[in-house]
Amino acid sequence: MAPELTPVLSRGWLDSEPWTLAGYQRRDGYTAVKQALRMHPDEVIQLVKDSGLRGRGGAGFPTGMKWGFIPQNDGKPHYLVVNADESEPGTCKDIPFMMANPHELVEGVIIACYAIRASHAFIYVRGEVLHVLRRLQAAVREAYEAGFLGKGVLGTDFDLELTVHGGAGAYICGEETALLDSLEGKRGQPRLRPPFPAVAGLYASPTCVNNVESIGSVPAIVRNGVDWFRGMGSEKSPGFTLYSLSGHVKYPGQYEAPLGITLRELLDYAGGVRPGHRLKFWTPGGSSTPMFTEEHLDVPLDYEGVGAAGSMLGTKALQIFDETTCVVRAALRWTEFYAHESCGKCTPCREGTYWLVQILKRMEKGEGTEEDLGKLLDLCDNIVGKAFCALGDGAAAPIQSSLKYFRDEYLEHFERGGCPFDPSLSTAWADGPLSFARTSA
Repeated sequence: MAPELTPVLSRGWLDSEPWTLAGYQRRDGYTAVKQALRMHPDEVIQLVKDSGLRGRGGAGFPTGMKWGFIPQNDGKPHYLVVNADESEPGTCKDIPFMMANPHELVEGVIIACYAIRASHAFIYVRGEVLHVLRRLQAAVREAYEAGFLGKGVLGTDFDLELTVHGGAGAYICGEETALLDSLEGKRGQPRLRPPFPAVAGLYASPTCVNNVESIGSVPAIVRNGVDWFRGMGSEKSPGFTLYSLSGHVKYPGQYEAPLGITLRELLDYAGGVRPGHRLKFWTPGGSSTPMFTEEHLDVPLDYEGVGAAGSMLGTKALQIFDETTCVVRAALRWTEFYAHESCGKCTPCREGTYWLVQILKRMEKGEGTEEDLGKLLDLCDNIVGKAFCALGDGAAAPIQSSLKYFRDEYLEHFERGGCPFDPSLSTAWADGPLSFARTSA
């Protein structure tokens, strides 16, 4: 029997106006911050450490440990920056959360800032998602008016300013140091580390950069306790998380479940693969994570399980592809994205992604040769681990994994002198009316 879905962040998504302050307070909103303010800041950090919460942005670094890196009594201002620059293909968990439940993020920001002794926080969100910017700004305004932000939060001596910042729209600004440069008004490019942001981050001051879902999970942990949180998931990957199912699945959408659930179990909730079709390949954590196939349906979707099977949990963006999809075309589309979004700072990424696109284009048309497969892998080897940031590794992952599982499909393109697939058959409307998305709430 599949684990039950656990709507925590997604609870109330189907309520009337859940994004308002009144709607959030009907769901015990802002009770956790009152509990936290009665605790010593170090106790709040320890509570988050004890919960085992790991960063939900992709790397899975322990959140409480990251908070503990911020030096205390150093006489410098401290900052919290929420990374809401969500834009990787397939990744779509933070934007619906911020649209439906922005006050849970604001409450998490207040608790985190109190813990790390920060008096100014920023939420860095993509400027293109104007509706999300407006929703966040409205929530922040309501929080100020209710006394949860500003001078003397809830009658204490804790002051907090919260700024919602719209970025100009660049994938690289999801990398934490590029985000900080962008926030300072510079061109968004990754910084050389060390020093790490906890020592010299925003304006060269100690800064904690956390993902939206990581911060949004904190109020529920404070409200319900460590044992409640650890009662879900596994020992090393405790808790709940949002899994985003998209592509060739009957009911795409957000499914909030304990870490460790499998794709087979999630597909049961999502109505399975498109009727009349079978699973061909899928990504466990967005396009930058090595793809899986049908043989991985029972891999536990937690940090250890996915890593042991040869991929990464990433952002839990599960993109499902059935047998109508050309894997060469899919790899080409992803690689075009990474070539376009390369910031150009380092040669392996800037030049390497360009040439990966050229070779894949030739292959998809059936104009390549078997030698080109070796060139592709050589190029990937010259990017992985040699680029300035993780964008290069992410660009190579779909190519390397697709060649691992579907080398024969690449060869078939050469033998036929063209792509053996009809792209129209993989479209959402190929088999009739579109299905409607749903949430786990």
